[in-house]
Amino acid sequence: MMTRMLSNRMNILYLLVAGFLALLPFVYDSRSLLILLSQVFIFAVLAMSYDILLGYTGIVSFGHAMFFGIGAYTVGVFMKRFEPETSYFLLAVLVTILLTAVVSYFVGLLTLRLKSHFYAMLTMAFAGLFLVLAEKWRTVTYGNDGFTFRVPDFLKDRTDFYLICLGSMVIVFILLRRFTNSPLGRVLQAIRENEQRTESLGYSVLQYKIIASVVSGVIAGIAGILYAVSLRFVNTSVFTMDITLDALLMTIIGGVGTLVGAIIGAGIIEFSHHWLTELAKVHWIFERWIIFFGIIYILAVMFFPMGIVGSLQKLKFRKKKKLEVSVESEAVSQGDS
Repeated sequence: MMTRMLSNRMNILYLLVAGFLALLPFVYDSRSLLILLSQVFIFAVLAMSYDILLGYTGIVSFGHAMFFGIGAYTVGVFMKRFEPETSYFLLAVLVTILLTAVVSYFVGLLTLRLKSHFYAMLTMAFAGLFLVLAEKWRTVTYGNDGFTFRVPDFLKDRTDFYLICLGSMVIVFILLRRFTNSPLGRVLQAIRENEQRTESLGYSVLQYKIIASVVSGVIAGIAGILYAVSLRFVNTSVFTMDITLDALLMTIIGGVGTLVGAIIGAGIIEFSHHWLTELAKVHWIFERWIIFFGIIYILAVMFFPMGIVGSLQKLKFRKKKKLEVSVESEAVSQGDS
């Protein structure tokens, strides 16, 4: 009963926050803030996709950027080669979903038999393969220089695009929350906790891991689409290790295994990056903002070893246990009297 009440309170809180963010561009007209928040929403989608692997299945991947890059290049190539119309954009979204699903399936089939760091290194090799392909296939990708492209009219207005990014993040959060709370999601969490025991219960661990890989890859591809559209430009940087590391940091700082933690982590990383970059105009020492960024990360790990949301959940659990113990002790004392 208490768990259900707590869940209802959290749902109301999520609804209030989403409503506030939806109304924000109409009450506070700041182009720079809208752009920054749009980036937060985009990387929140990417971080949630990575959380499915790391937080719910216990898989560490160093090649997650390959799916992000596939989405970015797919929409870029479609908008570059064809007219920037809504129909072609939707076709690019569909092709991205198909491509990321197929690639994540075969990559998972080839790599998920390996354990821990062996799998991580092989996924990094696959991401490197896509990076080299993007650099060498210049007739399509224009190499390291990249290319600009036009977008459909409904994506040109920054407020409309902001709302689309917000809506995408909310929809992905709802779908992944439903996915992780489903029987399939429970099996994935069992694999994370004890893979051998889960396999001994009769579950095909490899198949469940591949399902998690496909879901994660498709969501990452959608994040790549939004990222490319936000810049209206794409180059090989979308396949680099930096993208994967960003997703990893966002997930860890926010709290692994908590989808809302991925959103909070994305906000912290993006706002920290923005503020530290702005401080470079104040004093030259802040030009080395990556050092301060590393300090922020170290402090976050020191004071929140389970991530921000994970640490708060642990604190709440301890308080709940203390309350239950005190109630039981009172009941025992009253019974003795």
